[in-house]
Amino acid sequence: MADIQPLSNIDMLFNGWWLVLISFLIAYLLGSINTAVIVTKAATKGKKDIREMGSGNAGFTNVLRSVGKVPAILTIVFDFLKSVLGVFIGGVIFSIVFTGSSDLDGIVVIGKYLCGFFCILGHSYPVFFHFRGGKGIVSAAAMMLVADWRVFLIIVATFAIVFVFSKIISLASITCACLFPVYTFIITFFIDYMNFKFPVSYVVLCTLAAFLIGLFVVIKHSDNIKRLIAGEEKKITAKK
Repeated sequence: MADIQPLSNIDMLFNGWWLVLISFLIAYLLGSINTAVIVTKAATKGKKDIREMGSGNAGFTNVLRSVGKVPAILTIVFDFLKSVLGVFIGGVIFSIVFTGSSDLDGIVVIGKYLCGFFCILGHSYPVFFHFRGGKGIVSAAAMMLVADWRVFLIIVATFAIVFVFSKIISLASITCACLFPVYTFIITFFIDYMNFKFPVSYVVLCTLAAFLIGLFVVIKHSDNIKRLIAGEEKKITAKK
């Protein structure tokens, strides 16, 4: 009897492509549950839309400035949790599709990055709220935590340092978005690849995913960048 040859990664993807698409759809739909819009409507008894207040952005910072601390805390917590769930589900689905692969661990991480991107996409362009959402910072942070906690911790430290000295959330967010692919490359290359944990293709794909996510976040902050250059970006003070 001839030996049964194991399926290649391409064969596994061909057989389970529909599950991969489902993971992207779930991530996008979870991302589309925009907490800033929901919390603001609840706090104002349906009278106000966060997208018509302050900066017009449906995110944590605008809720903090326009609605208050408690709604802002609820926004950041639930936006984080929805993205964690979306990325986690994506990782589970990818592990099912590629069961038996010798590269399973690396593929699952890449799947988490991809699902994280769709969470961010949903948060920024939510199907439930006429495709007008936030900028994806909290969703990106959640994706980092689930995909690679090492990068997440460095990003959190970077955000804290920049914010402490500048008191400007957008500057800290843009800085982290720019450094995300740099940190990802350093971690995946010098720790994972150099210790023979993953192939160089894993480093390339993770760094590319981090670059695209970081670029998306920077582009979403284009108005903030203009205000930063003009010296008009507002700071978060103790009174806020």
